[in-house]
Amino acid sequence: MSQIKILWVDDEIELLKPHIIFLEKKNYNVTKAMSGSEAIEEIEKENFDIVFLDENMPGLTGLETLAEIKERQATLPVVMITKSEEEYIMEEAIGSKIADYLIKPVNPNQILLSLKKNLDHSRLVSEKTTSNYQQEFRKIAMDLSMVNSYEEWAEMYQKLVYWELELENIDDSGMFDILESQKNEANTQFCKFIDKNYASWFEHNQDAPTMSHTLFKDKVLPVVNKQKTLFIVIDNLRYDQWKAFEPIVNNNYKKISEELYYSILPTATQYARNAIFSGLMPSEMEKLHPNYWLNDTDEGGKNMYEKEFLESQLKRLGKNINWSYHKISSLKQGKKLSDNFRSHKEEDLIAIVYNFVDMLSHSKTEMEVIKELASTDKSYRSLTQSWFKNSPLLDIIQQAQNLGFKLIITTDHGTINVKNPTKVIGDRNISSNLRYKTGRSLSFEDKDVLVYKEPKKIHLPTINMSSSFIFAKGDLFFAYPNNFNHYVSYYRNTYQHGGVSMEEILIPFIVLNPK
Repeated sequence: MSQIKILWVDDEIELLKPHIIFLEKKNYNVTKAMSGSEAIEEIEKENFDIVFLDENMPGLTGLETLAEIKERQATLPVVMITKSEEEYIMEEAIGSKIADYLIKPVNPNQILLSLKKNLDHSRLVSEKTTSNYQQEFRKIAMDLSMVNSYEEWAEMYQKLVYWELELENIDDSGMFDILESQKNEANTQFCKFIDKNYASWFEHNQDAPTMSHTLFKDKVLPVVNKQKTLFIVIDNLRYDQWKAFEPIVNNNYKKISEELYYSILPTATQYARNAIFSGLMPSEMEKLHPNYWLNDTDEGGKNMYEKEFLESQLKRLGKNINWSYHKISSLKQGKKLSDNFRSHKEEDLIAIVYNFVDMLSHSKTEMEVIKELASTDKSYRSLTQSWFKNSPLLDIIQQAQNLGFKLIITTDHGTINVKNPTKVIGDRNISSNLRYKTGRSLSFEDKDVLVYKEPKKIHLPTINMSSSFIFAKGDLFFAYPNNFNHYVSYYRNTYQHGGVSMEEILIPFIVLNPK
């Protein structure tokens, strides 16, 4: 490893001789400068790794020198050292993107800590994170054999996502591979849990998690009853994607609760999102609202009546409130709502469905450029974060904060990167989704699917007398035997939803207060 070069700038540099000797014994190379002008000359003739800069110097002040250094080398870390604790100096220095701020008198260990923090940060974090996960790995492996309730599964998935986000930036890719293996094992066990328990959640007097059809009544309305609320459903949003842009939301809102709820099956928009807004399961929607509900094989848009479903649910619950509903499927629609948002300031509930993430996942299948940009979960999160940071939705959230609205962010279902095909055969009326199928005479690999031969038991419509539903497990996707290799090549490593996995079923529900 090459020797680290430090430039130390102080008009009383000789008084710092003990500090410099200490650093040189630690194998750091220290160059001294007694003024801002001298420091700039040194920077122009030599490349340094870090600068320690005294704030109070004759001639060019520390802040003026800092500005000159940043103009020449914007990424060079500068640690400001000062006798003054005046707030404006701290603010000026921090605003100029200093790496650290130390108050005199400083001791050698403070200097060493600052060096470690700024130059060895990535390595130290990587080593500590790897060590911590190695310890946690064994605990997660033990817990996986014992998880047996919907609450424990939500906690397990949150823990796995936490480690996924922790490990994604470290140098040891082997640790990330181990986590991926552990997630796959968790999904195998989760599918068994859903197979065993899902149908029972619809029986009377059974303990059941909050699900799509109970979310609004049990979780949203209690918030609306206390304070005017902006209720945002970002289509197809996974828990890890929420964690990616949570820091941006935190600039305007303070999180008061974060939990995972369970999407119904199929984890697909026309089922899960309609269930949220209607407060009904699909078989009940078909029965009570035949003019709004469309089955998989019916022609036409399947999510055309969410506003009407919400209106009906509010009426059924006896809620006489002032509300509006908005569906955003394009940048133009988003900007229009943003421009007109203040006109809704007196409403008790503003409900927004934002379709970007769903469009992104489907575009990934269709467009090569999106495939390149979102080839992994890490890049998929990054793309979601970039979108959110520059979207009209962020402006809407900022306006809602200024108007005193509480904020709810949630979704209808998640999505999973599918990697492995499983063959399915059916008649010409079989549904087209890659993660679930409904129809007659379905032929499939038993080990790869969850099967419900009587859809009514899980409150799904029966298209005809012999129709059943099958759901792909884990990261599998359905492929037809005809032209199998082409089909598999086209859809492998794309994001799909509709099946059974933690990523699709365990989804975020967050309540936030305006700052």
